Amino acid sequence: MTPPPAPTVLAVIPARGGSKGVPAKNLAEVGGFPLVARAVRACLASPEVTDVVVTTDDEAIADAARAAAEALGDGPRLHCVQRPAAIAGDTATSEAAVLHALDAYEALRGGRTADVVLLVQCTSPFITREDVDGVAAAVARDGADTAVTVAPFHGFVWRDGSAVEDTAYGVNHDKAVRPRRQDRPQDYLETGAAYAMDVAGFRTHRHRFFGHTALVETDPARVLEIDDPHDLARARALAPLLDPSSLPTRADVDAVVLDFDGTQTDDRVLIDSDGRETVAVHRGDGLGIAALRKAGLPLLILSTERNPVVAARARKLQVPVLHGIDRKDLALKQWCEEQALDPARVLYVGNDVNDLACFGLAGWPVAVASAHDSVRAAARAVTAQPGGSGAVREIAAWLLGPTLTTETPDTPTE
Repeated sequence: MTPPPAPTVLAVIPARGGSKGVPAKNLAEVGGFPLVARAVRACLASPEVTDVVVTTDDEAIADAARAAAEALGDGPRLHCVQRPAAIAGDTATSEAAVLHALDAYEALRGGRTADVVLLVQCTSPFITREDVDGVAAAVARDGADTAVTVAPFHGFVWRDGSAVEDTAYGVNHDKAVRPRRQDRPQDYLETGAAYAMDVAGFRTHRHRFFGHTALVETDPARVLEIDDPHDLARARALAPLLDPSSLPTRADVDAVVLDFDGTQTDDRVLIDSDGRETVAVHRGDGLGIAALRKAGLPLLILSTERNPVVAARARKLQVPVLHGIDRKDLALKQWCEEQALDPARVLYVGNDVNDLACFGLAGWPVAVASAHDSVRAAARAVTAQPGGSGAVREIAAWLLGPTLTTETPDTPTE
């Protein structure tokens, strides 16, 4: 007997461009990625999700979402829908955005409907693939009508009752009784991260909660909603602790390819009265490159810049160089073939949109901290240091250890 087809699960990510609490909130970065990109990555990582729709009124948000999907090799599963102004204001509901996204998605599929729709919020930066899996499976596989991510909660909730009872009172407890935690019923806090709804029921009720609602527990440490600048600052401080490490090690990489301008420099050019151009580089980057070379890693500097300063710097570093290259991706592919390197094990460092094609080839696309938004969104890892300020030295430390414990170069690099 032929098993029934797997249900179609659509994840909808509402991401307006306007925000009063945090301007351009959905493009704000946490852990090196815009909030919208973090939501896209979590949804596309879920095996339960068929497709993802980002509904937005802002093209920059759409670009960041597409870049995140393309970096994962999942571009075809990501759809960006232009949200009408009527449902893009401060008073618009998330439900209205989801209903519009459903209509747009079904139009793309020739009228075929999705079975389950998810509402995934960009404002929960620490949403995980497991959160998405949990709410999707609760509806798609386990028979719930709706599902929501929750965290175990043990707090005593109070309300100021001065307008009613002239005294504060306990909402989830009798203030005259102080039971031990283990003697109290388990309460759950709605995290705001992810919801799932049966599509037919959602279209009828037009609300995210109806019928049987399943509670999908998540880690309380990850519960944070970004509504104001203080929340954003907290999220950025927590990201190094809560985000899984995505930094490559020496075991992951067989070669390192470096862009020049904006990666090994700060992207500025000084021009004298005779039109001669000079750039500034970082001595720590020179040390890092020397250590990588001494460790036996094949290196290449690859740049579109035709200025001879690129070749001069490469000679000093004793690194092969290809510069004045219009199609860097083709040059990278050819170099990998000549060196018998698998591109999936090449680390490529860049900063601007002309590096994106190489990001699509290299297994380890890395953006410096000062890179263009779309480049950071497409990167597999992002340095803490900007270009020209030790970013390459930082990458060398990822691969070789923070003290670069390789043999000391025979001669100084700078």
